[in-house]
Amino acid sequence: MSKKKILIFDDDTVILEVITIIFEEGGYEVEISETSHDIIDKVSAFRPDIILMDNWIPNIGGVEATRLLKNHEEFSKIPVIYVTANNDIAALAASAKADDYVAKPFNLEDLEEKVARLVQN
Repeated sequence: MSKKKILIFDDDTVILEVITIIFEEGGYEVEISETSHDIIDKVSAFRPDIILMDNWIPNIGGVEATRLLKNHEEFSKIPVIYVTANNDIAALAASAKADDYVAKPFNLEDLEEKVARLVQN
């Protein structure tokens, strides 16, 4: 059985390190990116099963990057979990067309459960 692939967009290197370790230990193949302007290229190359998207990410931001992905015919079905410290996270996730969201600072178990649920759909 091949590993599930998770692509993480976040410019916080500490968060990237922690999430990478957690998901690699959980059996996922992890790819990270600190920018999101080239989301379509990254998704084309890596072919993730799920994406974690930070809101405050350089160049175009999480909402715009998620919209680009969701408006792309080939990749629109890839689940995206929006991860941000913003108070309006539900509204942001909805406007981005994300599949779910987790507020920062997040509970790792909560994040892992949401990822597992969306990857199995």
